[in-house]
Amino acid sequence: MTDSTPARPAQNVPARSVSSEVVAAVADRLGRDQVFGPAVTSASGTTLVPVARVRAGGGVGAMRPGAASTGAAAIARPMGAFSVTPDGKVSWHPAVDVNRIVLGGQITLAAVIVLVLGVLRRPRR
Repeated sequence: MTDSTPARPAQNVPARSVSSEVVAAVADRLGRDQVFGPAVTSASGTTLVPVARVRAGGGVGAMRPGAASTGAAAIARPMGAFSVTPDGKVSWHPAVDVNRIVLGGQITLAAVIVLVLGVLRRPRR
């Protein structure tokens, strides 16, 4: 008996070359303008330079032999801005993350509610 299916060429791609391609693609997308935004000068001569925190990651995986999958992601969050006055004074203005403030308040409220319910359910003497 002979097998009539044609032989498939081996598709063994080294994981290192694929992962280095992923890292190179992410690095291309994360240029210097992704961390420091374009400077904006106001009518009074003050220059603002926005700053963001950029985190990136990538990976390579294989569910079955000969099949590799890759993925990459980047997250950017505003951190604030540097201001440069016409006389050369530089100052930092942090960005306010309202979502983080609200989340902190919700966690605190949940902790207080659990504490109060624990005290109210305690048997009295």
